[in-house]
Amino acid sequence: MPAYSRPVFIGIRGAFAPLAVALALCSLSSPAAAVSKKDQAAVDVLTQRLQSAETRYQSALVKIRNADPTGRQDSDAALEDMEDVIAACLKQKGCQVNTMLAGYKRLLKASADASAVSDEDADDGGQLDSDGLAADVPEAARAAALLSDDGQRFVKMVQYNPAVQAGIKRWLTDLRGPLMQSYDNYQYMRPMMWPSFEREGLPEALLFGIMAKESNGRVHATSRAGAAGPLQFMFATGKRFGLGDDGTGFDTRYDARSSSQAAAEYLNERLGQLNNSIEMSLAAYNGGEGRALRINNASGGRNFWDESVYNQFPAETRDYVPMVIAAAWLFLHPREYGLRFPKVDNKPAPLRLSKASSIYELTICMGSSGSRDGYMRALRNLNPRYQADSYLSAGTTLNATTKMVGLYNRWCLQGKRAELAHTLIMSDPNSAIVRTGPVTVVPMEGTGEDGTVPVTIATGKPAAVKPEPKKRAVPRDYKVQRGETLTDVARKFSCDTKQLGKANGIKAPRYVVKPGQRIKLNGCGD
Repeated sequence: MPAYSRPVFIGIRGAFAPLAVALALCSLSSPAAAVSKKDQAAVDVLTQRLQSAETRYQSALVKIRNADPTGRQDSDAALEDMEDVIAACLKQKGCQVNTMLAGYKRLLKASADASAVSDEDADDGGQLDSDGLAADVPEAARAAALLSDDGQRFVKMVQYNPAVQAGIKRWLTDLRGPLMQSYDNYQYMRPMMWPSFEREGLPEALLFGIMAKESNGRVHATSRAGAAGPLQFMFATGKRFGLGDDGTGFDTRYDARSSSQAAAEYLNERLGQLNNSIEMSLAAYNGGEGRALRINNASGGRNFWDESVYNQFPAETRDYVPMVIAAAWLFLHPREYGLRFPKVDNKPAPLRLSKASSIYELTICMGSSGSRDGYMRALRNLNPRYQADSYLSAGTTLNATTKMVGLYNRWCLQGKRAELAHTLIMSDPNSAIVRTGPVTVVPMEGTGEDGTVPVTIATGKPAAVKPEPKKRAVPRDYKVQRGETLTDVARKFSCDTKQLGKANGIKAPRYVVKPGQRIKLNGCGD
């Protein structure tokens, strides 16, 4: 009996079992005699069907490990197709079951590899998915893919030296929290950012390293020097690459998709000028392209780590370059350093508001299910045009994920949590102050017999209670104070933000106002 027909199939669970038995029986059949062209064509079709089913099953495994509800459905359909192919093979003249068995053995190996990873993660104290597969298997597969192609190219383009090792040490110790936050934030924005680098032929690890160092993946980050956005573009540089005011008052430096495209173009321009050196291009990104080009030309194109080049850059840049490379290195080799990046459900999905709400309110009612820190940062990163406290009208569509949409439908439309979230958002701290009228005190002169300092004593008489003031009339207009938003003005005078914006010609969705601007308060009232 051939080795593959022994009781190796006895331990196979679930949907694999029927297929395993069929294959075991098929393996006992003898090779077919010469077949006609028609029969051979039919066999070729069956082989193609099995290969297609195998590919679909592998894709379904990835979906299952990413908690995609369609994964289980896809895997079942693929297995059923395999069974149909085997059944047809039994009846088809000239069909060689060994060909079918090879595909099945590959699936067995994939299943065994997944189980091995699960066991290893369990030993590390990690949580396993309900189906026994490791939660971070997709990330391991992604890292392997990166290292075999995109990541391997990055590794060959940079130097792994003591400066980079020192950067890795910092990311794994003092900066471990920011590194994990950077990864979490990046995963939500990855569908928006990575395609730009992929189109420009740049490694994804480089994108992550820059973003981790520049902003920790916070799209609204700004610096004292005026850099802004997840990749920290200066205004003039951003303008050269298509970033800036889009006509609605929104600065596209804060937009993940636009800024990543600009960064990819900028880096390719630098690489073309600086001998395809990632280190020198990063030095230009941080310390100025003019300086980097002058140093490069004066040195005859020497490497960034050459002492005559390295010492001409400011301390900030000498720190920046190895830190970016170190973050990129950890992005590619997490398991090597005992690093387990968080699993993020980042499948994009539109979230259409069924009732008026704000990002703050959504954050509260969604809770933190499936997310370590809740969803405010993710919602803000995915929707940089909206202020967190701005009330968005019903019908507004936000960028979100399938997980967020599910949580919104479950918790934010009705019920106690939805009501609690709304109550917290609408709470006014001023209403907590209770005024009972002035307290009359009797001053005492001199010191007491025991030498203590005298204190004021209340008379004990009930304080006179002032009558409640009459409701003040809403003025015709209002001068915006420093730090106020249109939403603040709307709340102060009991207005609807959308109507107030429309009455004053202030464009949605940002409703940008400036200090000193006069706002007409049409339709407002206590």
